[in-house]
Amino acid sequence: MSNKVSQAHALIARGDVRGAARILEQAEQTGDALGARELALWYLEGRLLRRDLATSRALFERAAALGDATSATVVRAFVAGGVGGPADWPRAIDMLRQAAPGDPQAAAQLQLIEAMTLGPDGEPAGTFAAEKLCDGPEVQAFLALFSPAECDYLIRTAGPMLQPSIVIDPHTGRHIPNPVRTSSGAVFPFVDENPAIHALNRRLAAASGSDVRAGEPMWVLHYAPGEQYHEHSDVLPGIAPSQQRVMTFLVYLNEDYEGGETVFPAGGVKFRGRAGDGLLFRNAAPDGTPDPRSVHAGLPVTRGIKHLASRWIRAAPLVLE
Repeated sequence: MSNKVSQAHALIARGDVRGAARILEQAEQTGDALGARELALWYLEGRLLRRDLATSRALFERAAALGDATSATVVRAFVAGGVGGPADWPRAIDMLRQAAPGDPQAAAQLQLIEAMTLGPDGEPAGTFAAEKLCDGPEVQAFLALFSPAECDYLIRTAGPMLQPSIVIDPHTGRHIPNPVRTSSGAVFPFVDENPAIHALNRRLAAASGSDVRAGEPMWVLHYAPGEQYHEHSDVLPGIAPSQQRVMTFLVYLNEDYEGGETVFPAGGVKFRGRAGDGLLFRNAAPDGTPDPRSVHAGLPVTRGIKHLASRWIRAAPLVLE
């Protein structure tokens, strides 16, 4: 943490947000990379300053130009996904290639992307064959949607980020274990949606016939023996129909475990995919009306570890600002 960032935090502790922001603005103008990154985070989070993704992106770009490697990873994510400005896939890949020789994470992302068949803007080429498993609810399976290398990458990348599933106790306000989902998970919000993960999200969007911007951040879930996801619905109560979770896409990342099947009681479906297989199901009609038949569960794992990627898809692009 630079001296200017420390000074800004001291002012925040005293309630002087404007003074803290001025210090960071001065730091950025004088070439302080950490000051620029801190201010970028404030505009991104929207807690201390009003969220402004375009300003956040510009400040991350500034911090990256001043030599901050962390900001450079964020810039690649924003440029690939079109956060805070237009998407520019060729530029994102050029930046990834420049970083790869000295950055093992960038090199791993580039290796995955170069093995994909993509169009000039990062869109997946080809079509995706689906096997319909049920009409009520609508459930489809996509075999070998992700490659073994892609599955391994997601498991490996999520590993250090895994956190137990928790909820807030409505009576005490404390974090307690989630009584419905007993797994651990790691999420990749758009600040961490690097070009490789963005390309995988583009594939899920293409296979589901949805806008990639309508997808929530990808989760990678980790189920140890005895852990499960009890019966539940993925729909969001009390939300505008345009922002309803109309579909869910699951991708099974490994197969060296027992149990853990995904079941839909109303449709009589019980599915256990092999590594790379996808499962797409509809939670609500296109107009956002929930389908009660979409209630589903992940049965307990009885041996080994189950790894699963999950992405909820809204009826329309997410409202980020």
